[in-house]
Amino acid sequence: MSKIVNNIVDNLRKAIIEAINSAISSGLIPKGDIPEFNIEVPADKLHGDYSSNVAMASAKEFKCSPIKIAQAIKQSINLNDSMFNKLEIAGPGFINFFLSKEFYSSIVEDILSLKENYGRSNFGKNQKVMVEFVSANPTGPMHMGNARGGALGDCLASVLDIAGYNVKREFYINDAGNQIEKFALSLETRYLQIFKGEESYPLPEDSYHGEDIKERAQEFANLYGDSYLKVDTEVRRKALVDFALPKNIEKMKSDLKKYRIEFDKWFYESELHKDGEVKDTIEILKNNGLTYEKDGALWYKATSFGSEKDEVLIRKNGVPTYFAADIAYHRNKFLKRGFDICIDVWGADHHGHVARMKRAMDAISLDGDKLEIVLMQLVRLVRNGEVVRMSKRTGKAIQLSDLLDEVSVDAARFIFNMREPTAQMEFDLDLAVKQEAQNPVYYVQYAHARICSILKNLNKENIKPRSCTKEELLLLNSDEEKDLIRHLAAYTNEIIESAKSYNPARITRYVIDVATLFHKFYNTCRVNCNDESLMQARISLCLCVKTVISNILTMFKISVPESM
Repeated sequence: MSKIVNNIVDNLRKAIIEAINSAISSGLIPKGDIPEFNIEVPADKLHGDYSSNVAMASAKEFKCSPIKIAQAIKQSINLNDSMFNKLEIAGPGFINFFLSKEFYSSIVEDILSLKENYGRSNFGKNQKVMVEFVSANPTGPMHMGNARGGALGDCLASVLDIAGYNVKREFYINDAGNQIEKFALSLETRYLQIFKGEESYPLPEDSYHGEDIKERAQEFANLYGDSYLKVDTEVRRKALVDFALPKNIEKMKSDLKKYRIEFDKWFYESELHKDGEVKDTIEILKNNGLTYEKDGALWYKATSFGSEKDEVLIRKNGVPTYFAADIAYHRNKFLKRGFDICIDVWGADHHGHVARMKRAMDAISLDGDKLEIVLMQLVRLVRNGEVVRMSKRTGKAIQLSDLLDEVSVDAARFIFNMREPTAQMEFDLDLAVKQEAQNPVYYVQYAHARICSILKNLNKENIKPRSCTKEELLLLNSDEEKDLIRHLAAYTNEIIESAKSYNPARITRYVIDVATLFHKFYNTCRVNCNDESLMQARISLCLCVKTVISNILTMFKISVPESM
């Protein structure tokens, strides 16, 4: 874990507070309590490496102008142990701080020392976190929403891991309730059609009409022939579901493994019913006085927790609703398995379910605020500027497996995390397969490969990387070198901010900027130069960039090529 960057802001805040107390003691400003103030990185580097609004935030408390407070801080501050060498007062009282040369050399040393652990922190304090994502309906194939949700959920879990959380990935299989009954009806109808004709058994409107249902029914018929024509409907439907559902789940596992996603647990909804957890959860709601009977059904008083309407828990036919099972499932996560935080990645069309699910946790005496929902907008596939809905290979609606036949897993995982989850996005199929700089994942991978090429060419001249002295690393003082190092220094904080906001897109944007700043450095600063000390310092900087790019791509399960 890098202590340099993490301590910079803390040490600067401490120096500012000590300066204010010193200024009060000296009579430069009146006595008062120091209010909350911000320290941030300015958008324009001309305004310093860090900037604080402390003078403006303190004006009311100290009953004097921000400029006077800023001048008192400047006169009283001690920056000796802070990695800063100067400060300037700007505008209405902003205080801009500028990093010392020692900061840049220390960051290079830090990255070279930590290697694959650079970027890790203990921000999460090893809290147990579950990220539940994809959780596609097992009655059919996975679609584009699952493709984006898979990349998002898996990369988010990786970010949380690097940020110091104890992370588990989970897929929730809806293998009970209405959708399974509909699945059984659809399979049965298709099976009967094979032997009796579609005219005799038309497919009900309220059933699954996908080609995958036909395929499963045909596979069943190939295996068992017409032997299930004369059995009871209940027996036939159960046999069809028992045959088809495991095949669908195995296909999901296979497709997701190809997508480099492996879950720690595949959790079956049916287990909640078998183990009595749905029943127990409903009993808790009853005991808390939050249920009532109406029209033969059991209802949950969701309006007691701010919802617009109450919700059915058990239907007239005695079958618990999906909502009841969902409450039991989340109770299982928190209470039975002891997760501190549970994160669900849902499609944006589930936004109405967020508040009622969180408040349902409160209703069963758990903390609904520990349930975090990441809402994800839909994705549009585009080719030649036009929306694509059908697979060129199959002529059917594009599924996850079809996408991965067209584009690399690297491109899919990277591009799906180019935008924050709440933003709608277009996935450009033409761009995703291009082997050129416009393709963002290629652009980043090329930067890594370029560094490997630099090192290989140097090795041909018998020039090998060696450890540099502090004085040699201080030679990295051009604007391009300092910009690059400053950006590398921000990596740990980017991971933490990404974890806080549940937004892996921060990291893809960050690593694209790393590649951009490296190419700018490479085009301006010759690595193989006549000054041996400067050359070794620049080799060290190249190794730092290589490390950070490799760490990010590896974290996102994207290949890290050494040549392209």
